[in-house]
Amino acid sequence: MTWNVERRFVNANRMTFEVFCAGEGERGAQSERPERLALCLHGFPEHAYSWRHQMPVLAKLGYRVWAPNLRGYGNSSRPPRMEDYAIEHLMEDVAELIDASGCRETVLIGHDWGAVIAWLFAARKLRPLERLIIMNVPHPALLEATIRKNREQMARSWYVLFFQIPALPEWLMKLRGFDSIGEMFRRSSQRPEAFTDEDVKVFAENVSHPGALTAMINYYRAAVRGGGARRQRALGYPVIEVPTLMVWGEEDIALSKATTVGTEEYVSDLTLRYIPGASHWVQQEVPETVNEMLTAYLTHAQVPHAPGAQGDVG
Repeated sequence: MTWNVERRFVNANRMTFEVFCAGEGERGAQSERPERLALCLHGFPEHAYSWRHQMPVLAKLGYRVWAPNLRGYGNSSRPPRMEDYAIEHLMEDVAELIDASGCRETVLIGHDWGAVIAWLFAARKLRPLERLIIMNVPHPALLEATIRKNREQMARSWYVLFFQIPALPEWLMKLRGFDSIGEMFRRSSQRPEAFTDEDVKVFAENVSHPGALTAMINYYRAAVRGGGARRQRALGYPVIEVPTLMVWGEEDIALSKATTVGTEEYVSDLTLRYIPGASHWVQQEVPETVNEMLTAYLTHAQVPHAPGAQGDVG
C-alpha cells in the first residue's frame, strides 16, 4: 500500500489502535501542544485508507489528522466477543483516542459506521467537539423512524437482519472470496474507476485477517442482538449543539435520501449538502467535491452546492 502517511500504534480504552497520521497540527502562541485534531472514523467494511484523499487536505488546513482502524479492523485490537463491539465501547474508544492525541480541539469526521459512532458521541457529549462532519449515515432517530415507515428503506436494510445470523454471513462471504469483497466497492459505486486495483486490494486484504469478518459484522450484532440500539433509544436523542456538516451521496444503495429529511430537528446548527451522482462511498468516489466542502466548512466559508443538488440545508 503506497500511502504517504505515518503509522502509529496508540493505546486507548485497553485496546491498541493502528492509527494513520498526517500533519502535526498548528500550535498556539503560548503552548507547544497541538491545537486541533481531525479524527476520521471509517465504516464497514472499510479501513482507515478510505480517508486517503482527505488526510492531506486536512493536514494543510492545520490539523493533526488521525485515521484509526477501528477495533476489529486492520492491525487494531480484535476482541473476540460480540459484546466487545457494543456502541458504548466504540464511543469510549473515540474519547480516549481524543485524549491520547493531546490536542485542544477536535473535529470528528465519520462515514458509515464511523458516522453512527460520531452521531452518538456528539449526542452524549463524551468530549467537547469543535465541529462534526457526517457522511452518508442518517441521524439514528431518523434511520429508525424511516425503517419503520418506509418499505423501500426496510428492503435496503435487509443485510442488517441477515448479519444477525451466527456464522452464516461470514461463511458465505468467504465462499465468494475476499477479492469479491474488495470488488464490492466498485460494484456499488457510481464511479467504479475511482477505485484502483491497489485500493481494492487494500480492502480485500483487510477482511482477510483471521477473525476480521466476524469482528466487522459484530458491530451490527451488538447493535441489534446485543441491544445497543435499544439502549441508545431509551436514553433519547438530545439536540446536537455542535455545528455539523452532513455530506450525502444521493445514489446510496443502502440508505435512501429520505432518511436525511428532518435532520435539522436533531441538530441546531446544520449544513447539509447533497451530491447527485455519488454513491455511499462519497469521500472516495468524488474526493474533489467532498474536499471543497470540507475546506469551506472548516475555514468558515460558504459550503459550495454540488451541481444539480436539491434540498440542501444551511
